[in-house]
Amino acid sequence: PRPPRLALDGRTCRLEPLEPIRHGADLHAANSADRSGAMWAYLPYGPFADEAAYLDWGKDAALSENPLFHAIIDRDSGKAVGVASYLRIDPENGSIEVGHIAYAPALQKTVAGTEAQFLLMKRAFDELGYRRYEWKCNALNAGSRRAAERYGFTYEGTFRQAAVVKGRNRDTAWFSITDGEWPAVRAGFEAWLDPANFAADGGQRRSLGALIAAARAKPESGHG
Repeated sequence: PRPPRLALDGRTCRLEPLEPIRHGADLHAANSADRSGAMWAYLPYGPFADEAAYLDWGKDAALSENPLFHAIIDRDSGKAVGVASYLRIDPENGSIEVGHIAYAPALQKTVAGTEAQFLLMKRAFDELGYRRYEWKCNALNAGSRRAAERYGFTYEGTFRQAAVVKGRNRDTAWFSITDGEWPAVRAGFEAWLDPANFAADGGQRRSLGALIAAARAKPESGHG
């Protein structure tokens, strides 16, 4: 099935289908903390001149079914601080991509930012039964490539001269997680997100990458 327009609830964040009237002002305010516009460097849109321009983009984005945009709500503040979407949704082949990831500074390098990605993965694999979950990015986007690897994706290769974005060539790096890999990735995320994995100062005790690697190294049950 195609992903439903339903919220996803986590411990530190909540994902809701994007609604410009509900989320737009908070998102624009959060995005405005990025004074350099770095968060838009590899996206085909942005930065936006003002709130009205952002809301105009949001109105079109909210109507889209593929991509299907979600606002990411920080539970502590109750504010929308980021966007992510499903796209290239292919029910026939059981393939779906995550993208259009625009994290405001308040969401970057946070537990909520990581949990948001986990919630989207869980819906795709556990709720909807997809076989393949994709992550693609500009090959020059080192931050996005590191994030994909941290989240348990496998690098599959680079499509050279795949697109022209904002007047510049884009080579696209492809990553994926398959349904066979998902149980170990899920176990790693669950262990990382456990409150016991964080010290009193909020620092992680074990990294997500290490926990996913440890889960992948465990022998499958019933195999000696």
